[in-house]
Amino acid sequence: MAELDALDRRLIDAYQRGLPLCERPFAAMGECLGVSETQVIERLRWLQQAEVLSRVGPVFDPARAGASLLAAVAVPEAERDAVAEAINRSPGINHNYAREGLAREGLARQHDYNLWFVMTASDEIQLEARLEALEEELGYALLRLPMVEAFHIDLGFPISWAELEAP
Repeated sequence: MAELDALDRRLIDAYQRGLPLCERPFAAMGECLGVSETQVIERLRWLQQAEVLSRVGPVFDPARAGASLLAAVAVPEAERDAVAEAINRSPGINHNYAREGLAREGLARQHDYNLWFVMTASDEIQLEARLEALEEELGYALLRLPMVEAFHIDLGFPISWAELEAP
């Protein structure tokens, strides 16, 4: 596990949510933390490289920012990584992850749905065009799972730093 200093911990505690919405958010964060904008950027970059953080940025309501869709594809395990890389190269991908197969009668033929991703676009027409282009590139049909009801899941968690340090 990466060694986190006091600034790292303060950044993580203060900005799991509530990223400043302004022209220079890292400067605003630095001002609140008593450090420079450059220090904030350097620490966040280091935290990502150390795989402490996977992403730094806002989360948008897809219904207000365009169109989005959860999709899944069933691919042979031997092709999974190559297909995942192709999905990642597609425009509008903001999540892409492997899951254990969830095949159900009539949905998958030879393979379980084992890659899941969220694709976004400016509108439904562009989204469908992107999905069709990806299907053609991959050579596999995509299972489209449009959102029926939105749920907000707060992914900010209180961190007990003392417990993490205990042997």
